[in-house]
Amino acid sequence: MLWLMALLAPFSLLMSDLPRAWAWPLALATCAWGVLDAVRYRKLPSCALVTPGGCGQPTCNGLPMQGLKIAWRGPLAFLRWRDPQGRVRRLMFWPDTLPPISRRELRLAAMCMQPAPEAASMAR
Repeated sequence: MLWLMALLAPFSLLMSDLPRAWAWPLALATCAWGVLDAVRYRKLPSCALVTPGGCGQPTCNGLPMQGLKIAWRGPLAFLRWRDPQGRVRRLMFWPDTLPPISRRELRLAAMCMQPAPEAASMAR
């Protein structure tokens, strides 16, 4: 997906109302930046996420994920947590990067991590 965006972004600049003197250099720079980004992301190592059921601590590559938050926006899954050094880490899963079975497991794990509401949600 990133490769496709890197190759199509220059065309959007060329089809815009930018003057040609600006559009061509920007298109070349955009293409180069996109390809470099795609190469950099391809070299990143994959991570092993483990979200145990119950009160277990979720881990990423064996390191605890403190304060893990999972947000869903349509088919996209966003994970945010702090590593043992206190740095914020983020992951995003597109539908083509996470198989349906793993998506379901992640949804179930997210439901187990959310605390139950303190007060009754029924109107009085």
